[in-house]
Amino acid sequence: VLDRSGMHFDASAECDLESLLQHAEFDSATLAEAARLRESIVGLGASKFNLKSDLQQPVTAAAGQRRILVPGQVEDDAALRCSVGAVQDNLALLKQVRASAPDAWIVYKPHPDVEAGKRHGALPAEALHGLVDQVLAGVDIVRLYDQVDEVHTLSSTAGFEALLRGLPVTTYGSPFYAGWGLTQDRQPLPRRTRRLTLDQLVAGALL
Repeated sequence: VLDRSGMHFDASAECDLESLLQHAEFDSATLAEAARLRESIVGLGASKFNLKSDLQQPVTAAAGQRRILVPGQVEDDAALRCSVGAVQDNLALLKQVRASAPDAWIVYKPHPDVEAGKRHGALPAEALHGLVDQVLAGVDIVRLYDQVDEVHTLSSTAGFEALLRGLPVTTYGSPFYAGWGLTQDRQPLPRRTRRLTLDQLVAGALL
């Protein structure tokens, strides 16, 4: 990713992407292309994570129970180190989600690089007791989006992928897709005053 004024994951200062989303005019042809692209991504099951696992682990919430997917992140990743929020690790995030939704079925999906032992962020089972109802390791995250009602995240790209699929998203950090009126944000992002449509966000971020 190249950005002249700053990186998209560091909300402490404005970057080219934020400026584009705040000020750019998107004509009807561009928005139509963005809609086609969004539909193609969803239809193909495309994901940043590209984990084409055939492992079948369904979400086992009770009928009618609110289902929340919490994607884990790499804890020494720049997106977390540069987050402007108070919540900066997976355990703190899970505590916040459980506090906000005590009766929900919370599904935790560890980050693939953490599962592989290559990066920091693994949580012991005892730390998850009372916070998580189901841990789904090794599953393609795309298989989970249509099994949950919403996604809660610090700044994972999974939140953006969930938006593409029409899921409600709550953010606790400062990802590029937060602050535009498309997400519920626990961290204020006062520079981002424009209200975007989903296809305006897609056009700015992907086109």
